Amino acid sequence: MEFRYLGNSGLKISAITYGNWLTHGSQVENEVAHACVRAALEHGISTFDTADVYANTKAETVLGEALRGERREDLEIFTKVYWPTGPKGKNDTGLSRKHIMESIDGSLRRLQTDYVDLYQAHRYDTETPLEETMQAFADIVRQGKALYIGVSEWTADQLREGHRLSRELGFQLISSQPQYSMLWRVIEAEVVPACEELGISQIVWSPLAQGVLSGKYLPGQAPEPGSRAADEQMGKGMAGFLREEVLTAVQQLRPLADQAGLTMPQLALAWVLQNPNVASALVGASRPEQVQDNVKAAGVRLEPDLLAAIDDVLGEVVERDPGKTAERAPQTRVV
Repeated sequence: MEFRYLGNSGLKISAITYGNWLTHGSQVENEVAHACVRAALEHGISTFDTADVYANTKAETVLGEALRGERREDLEIFTKVYWPTGPKGKNDTGLSRKHIMESIDGSLRRLQTDYVDLYQAHRYDTETPLEETMQAFADIVRQGKALYIGVSEWTADQLREGHRLSRELGFQLISSQPQYSMLWRVIEAEVVPACEELGISQIVWSPLAQGVLSGKYLPGQAPEPGSRAADEQMGKGMAGFLREEVLTAVQQLRPLADQAGLTMPQLALAWVLQNPNVASALVGASRPEQVQDNVKAAGVRLEPDLLAAIDDVLGEVVERDPGKTAERAPQTRVV
């Protein structure tokens, strides 16, 4: 496993982070979830990412149980706050001081830990003054409940203002968690340059473009039953990646992966990790074998000719519009 510094801090994390967005507490049984976490630990992953909203808090509970008994100092545990949780009352959402202070205590209880290494704003809250949000984060850091603060899917301007306030309040904003893959490069034009300037790293989610870059979805064929794309609700969110021209282009990556001695998922993970502003790539798993395959992307270096060939193959199907970050963000607090 390769380990990288997170932002302008002394914290090192594994280049592959184990995330449990779509699995723990929902898609897989707890026994399988525990086996996947065990596989992650055995293959050198020390960083684990979750959120209170995943499976409406159940994912945090499952992760806490799976990590129980491990030496806490050997782990980096991340979680997030913003989306509605619990009974979803009027204050069970957003980044108000009330919701943040209540949410961190709930997360720590479910994760069975005294602190999280990174506490992240899961989205930007347009209905709460940013000063209020950042003051709450500052207090959580001072209380020792979180060591560092991060955000997810914030624009470059939001990152700059959040970073400014964090400096004034005496804590470190060190990470951004955006979607990023060969097919989804919207952070490259604005978010990454801003983060390089501010000393903020990326922890990227969906590096496999929701599984499309694994090559398992074939042009002209219906998704396999039981796959994410076959699920009515999740399939809708993948529609942009399931277009025929995208699936056709992705299949042309297969000989490039073979040439590099990599599987398709390993190629996709190695690709995002080539970006020097990316500290770690988030992966999930419904089987321990997937973890074993994914970790082999850590430390892989792709040659410039191969990177150029990937760009040639994908061509116009790559989404690069930096406006997509703001466009896809919630415009009002979700209830």
